[in-house]
Amino acid sequence: MVSGKLYNAADAGIDVQHIKGMSLCEKFNKIPLKKAKKKQRALEKLIPSAVGKQLVVFAPFYCEYGQNITVGKGCFVNYNCIFLDCAPITLGDFVWLGANITLATPMHPFLSDERIFREYPDGYHDLEYTKPITIKDNCWICSGATICGGVTVGENSIVAAGAVVTRNVPPDSIVAGVPAKVIRTLDENDRINVWDTYIKNEMPLSVRDRSKGEQNEG
Repeated sequence: MVSGKLYNAADAGIDVQHIKGMSLCEKFNKIPLKKAKKKQRALEKLIPSAVGKQLVVFAPFYCEYGQNITVGKGCFVNYNCIFLDCAPITLGDFVWLGANITLATPMHPFLSDERIFREYPDGYHDLEYTKPITIKDNCWICSGATICGGVTVGENSIVAAGAVVTRNVPPDSIVAGVPAKVIRTLDENDRINVWDTYIKNEMPLSVRDRSKGEQNEG
């Protein structure tokens, strides 16, 4: 399944792992927030790669296997995210995901006679395949975005709210739309000088925003 070859989704062995993953996910979601340590242990049992990585996930969270998810350090996953992790889903360091995001690795044949659950020479099969998703270091995936199987999002990039990403995203880019397209490249004009702005209690305006303001005043 994780190799990208066709597999029978109705296979008994796969079903056992599927139910295990979904059961661990259900358990994580049901643990109250006030039992923070217990909830974190449940999360790390669901996603073993999260051990020692300071992964933060707000419930509800949904995935199919958990063991096919690999996370770097300092990742954050907001409410109601869905990881369909039939193929590997890999998050680099400091990847932030907003609310209601879907990462979908399962793929199905386009022709309906090949897609449906049907009888083959050795019995009934539900044949499908998968494509992995990789989100590299320091990316921000905004609320409501969908990332499809086979996509890699390059380092430092931003996926805008509601975008549907069907192709690879270059590093240091902002993509938006359905399907998502590159809007522009991030650069030093996006700098806010966050510490100085915070200390001075000023509104967070980038160099680009300040330049626009000066042009409008002129």
